[in-house]
Amino acid sequence: MITHRSYSCEPWLLRETDLNLDVLPQSESVFALSNGHIGWRGNLDEGEPHGLPGTYLNGVHELRPLPYAEAGYGYPESGQTVINVTNGKLIRLLVNDEPFDLRYGRLRSHERVLDLRAGVLRRTCDWTSPAGCTVRVTSTRLVSFTQRAIAAVAYEVEPLDSEVRVVVQSELVTNEQLPEAGGDPRVSSALHNPLEPEEHFARDARLRLVHRTRRSGLRVAAAADHIVEGPEGATRTDGESGDDVARFTVTSLLREGQRLRVEKTVAYGWSGARSLPAVRDQVDAALAGARSTGWQGLVDQQRAYLDDFWSRADVEVDGDAEIQQAVRFALFHVLQAGARAEQRAIPAKGLTGSGYDGHTFWDSETFVLPMLTYTSPEAVAEALRWRQDTLPAACERAAQLGLRGAAFPWRTIDGSECSAYWPAGTAAFHVNADIADAVVRYVCATGDEEFERETAVPILVQTARLWHSLGQHDHHGTFHIDGVTGPDEYSAVADDNVYTNLMAQANLRAAADVVERHPREARELGVDDEESASWRDAAEAVAVPYNKNLRVHEQSAGFTTHQVWDFAGTRPDQYPLMLHFPYFDLYRKQVVKQADLVLAMYKRDDCFDAEQKARNFAYYEPLTVRDSSLSACCQAVVAAEVGHLRLAYDYLGEAALMDLQDLENNTRDGLHTASLAGTWVALVAGFGGMRHTGQSLSFAPRLPEKLSRMAFSVQVLGRRLRVEITGTVATYTLVEGAPLEIRHYGEPLTVSEKSPQKRDIPELATRPEPDQPPGRRPLRRS
Repeated sequence: MITHRSYSCEPWLLRETDLNLDVLPQSESVFALSNGHIGWRGNLDEGEPHGLPGTYLNGVHELRPLPYAEAGYGYPESGQTVINVTNGKLIRLLVNDEPFDLRYGRLRSHERVLDLRAGVLRRTCDWTSPAGCTVRVTSTRLVSFTQRAIAAVAYEVEPLDSEVRVVVQSELVTNEQLPEAGGDPRVSSALHNPLEPEEHFARDARLRLVHRTRRSGLRVAAAADHIVEGPEGATRTDGESGDDVARFTVTSLLREGQRLRVEKTVAYGWSGARSLPAVRDQVDAALAGARSTGWQGLVDQQRAYLDDFWSRADVEVDGDAEIQQAVRFALFHVLQAGARAEQRAIPAKGLTGSGYDGHTFWDSETFVLPMLTYTSPEAVAEALRWRQDTLPAACERAAQLGLRGAAFPWRTIDGSECSAYWPAGTAAFHVNADIADAVVRYVCATGDEEFERETAVPILVQTARLWHSLGQHDHHGTFHIDGVTGPDEYSAVADDNVYTNLMAQANLRAAADVVERHPREARELGVDDEESASWRDAAEAVAVPYNKNLRVHEQSAGFTTHQVWDFAGTRPDQYPLMLHFPYFDLYRKQVVKQADLVLAMYKRDDCFDAEQKARNFAYYEPLTVRDSSLSACCQAVVAAEVGHLRLAYDYLGEAALMDLQDLENNTRDGLHTASLAGTWVALVAGFGGMRHTGQSLSFAPRLPEKLSRMAFSVQVLGRRLRVEITGTVATYTLVEGAPLEIRHYGEPLTVSEKSPQKRDIPELATRPEPDQPPGRRPLRRS
């Protein structure tokens, strides 16, 4: 995308200076606006041409049957798919009875700008109709961070060379025709007309449609209101509605120098429980609140919200303008994915597209929530409270599998498992420890005692119970967790996956600690001293497979004895491997889809010494094909730590530009939210060397040769710490809050507002750079 001549590299903007229909679907994803509750893809205002129409409400989905060749106990009976709800961003235009369609006539200029500080998408185009009339169309679009149910558009038309009669049709449209889904299983299942009409309304400048999903029984309402500014006496309006369309029409005769402006405010609401009148009143009330604010008020609130966000979240990068733009793009989109989700999940694609059927995975807790924990912790608390709300379903799933505690789903929208792929949907138990890890990190970073008591205790207790019932002690007393699928999906149903075991170990210890701090809540959950002691025993005895001959940790027991995949015989067009080879062949070979043992070394940093990390990294690099967008960021972190700064820099580029350069050729289906968050991870944890284990916040910064300076801020325990790295010096400044204890390369420091601390960065020992599988090396950043 941004390597195309139409995209400029600017620190705070994503600017497209020409309309390119060949990348229109990708641009709809990168120009998407969201607040975590509402998602509007960056479709053109008039709706056509388009790649994938998309308007999403977080949690609104339809059920679909999951076909199986053979029935099996514990298989989910139905899947869940995010649906395209009522499109409120549509504004069609006719110029002297000719539709404003950029495929016809002459497009003189076209520019779109995503403003990362203002939180708006601006569009300007000059177009000459087939009959020779030239008009300028400008629009500004936002999805409000401050008014959760509201999105809005300001749309202007101006004639440039002659008097014209224009007709603006502002619409609400439900059950839009969608393109057919391709053969890639990562692409959403398109559902035909999933919404049944319940009510339609049009009066004056107000529109409303209410629908209900056919199978999942969710009621969805959308309402719109308009303010029109045009030549007096030459402007008329009208409204009409039907089952799936409500339309507000403005007709105006414009002379040169005159403008027609339509401000459209749209409100959304949904519920699986509330009545039609209640949902109708909900969107009407949201519109009333937005009317009182006004368009300019919404714009001002958006800017103020983002000013506050950037003051605590911005990452400054000197020496690579492309990475600087990309990290701000990433931060903005991750914020959009979770800011106002409010006890809903953060999907893998956010609300930017229908890829992965709109499901949330372990990606959220492992990659997205760490970034938000130190920049927007309130969003993290809401995401984890959603996990708490789904605990009953997770406990039911565990019981179905013959286990105690809670088995959280591999992929889901509403909290129930909906993966038909049982090696992941049943065996990828590490998701439970990933959630527990996010809970512990949030509490350590915020000190939120109420959250720990009300949310952390039940989640940690039920996940600890799962691990204790899933694992078993052998006759030597070692605790094994067998038959599981770790992060690497090319190795399934393995014994003692190191990542899973070490994350489970941390989960068990955290559960034992938290019940000691909150004995009343523990008793209410039936936890006694004997049970918590058994968790500690299992944690202390957990198996960590290690090959003494190779002097490396095994990804899982016996992994290093498997045959190595025939990388030399694999053609470049055969990646990703899962689309060209049977899983049976992948499972029994040494080939890694996404960093697994390497991720363990980052997440459980305390379990490996420096030499072990270096040897492990060198061993697994030639096996890791990165057929997943989740790999590059954690490979960047560990590469930086063990001394491969150039390689880490290349992996940073891959994570940061995953969507902006469409590296996996599927940005059209929505953005890779975890890889976007991974940009922050690669910079802050990789080159900033930040680790937060328990109460210990430490830094071991190091910059690659290309970067001359990096600065970032983190929020910890009510303080805001700024870290600036320039050459061989790191400066730690407390922007606000009480003095903070940190570590710099193991040296304890106390940082206060009056006493910034500067420390030299020690030289890092260089090592020979490991190889990658043929053709799978990350692109070199020049």
